Amino acid sequence: MRAIILGATGAIGKDLVQELINDDTIEQIAIFVRRDPGINNEKVTTHIVDFDQSDKWRLSVQGDVVFSCMGTTRKAAGSKENQYKIDYTYQYNFAKIAAEQGVPSFVLVSAAMANANSHFFYTRIKGELEEAIKQLPFQHISILRPPVLIRKNTTRSSEKLSVSILQFFNKIGLLQSQRPMKTEVVAHCMVELAKTEKSGVFEPKDIFKIGER
Repeated sequence: MRAIILGATGAIGKDLVQELINDDTIEQIAIFVRRDPGINNEKVTTHIVDFDQSDKWRLSVQGDVVFSCMGTTRKAAGSKENQYKIDYTYQYNFAKIAAEQGVPSFVLVSAAMANANSHFFYTRIKGELEEAIKQLPFQHISILRPPVLIRKNTTRSSEKLSVSILQFFNKIGLLQSQRPMKTEVVAHCMVELAKTEKSGVFEPKDIFKIGER
């Protein structure tokens, strides 16, 4: 299998790259990034691109499956407009190009409670992206909606607080459907869905079932 990764430098993306490197069924890994992450492996080809200039790299989008786990926060992006560009525009444009190039499968990391009609900006972006991706002519589309993530070495104080609160409630038997999830669980689930060619929307309980080892 020839894999393409969008978002390889993020928390899930890093685990996904390692998962694919360690998988003997994966022959090639093409990552599309804005900055060189310095991955030194014979399987990995790094494409350093400007996502606003797709004409320069669109023909390089060749493979069997796209794994899309690009994302940011409003704080990191600097504005709602920039967050929308990264979380929606770049991913949708890449998916559209992949479909045009004949890539048969697309695996997308969305978010819990994603809804195109949501009153909340973040979940609305994710919902809009899901709906747009579903309209593209892929043979297989897998959409993952993970809960709050446990990221390695995170510096996000709000994320640490959310994880701690949820874990407290989980210990007393509450909010089990939204218990925090390790990024490596998401990465493993993504690979398994691609290999089994399963389509559909996968909620936290589904991701835990498929991704935990």
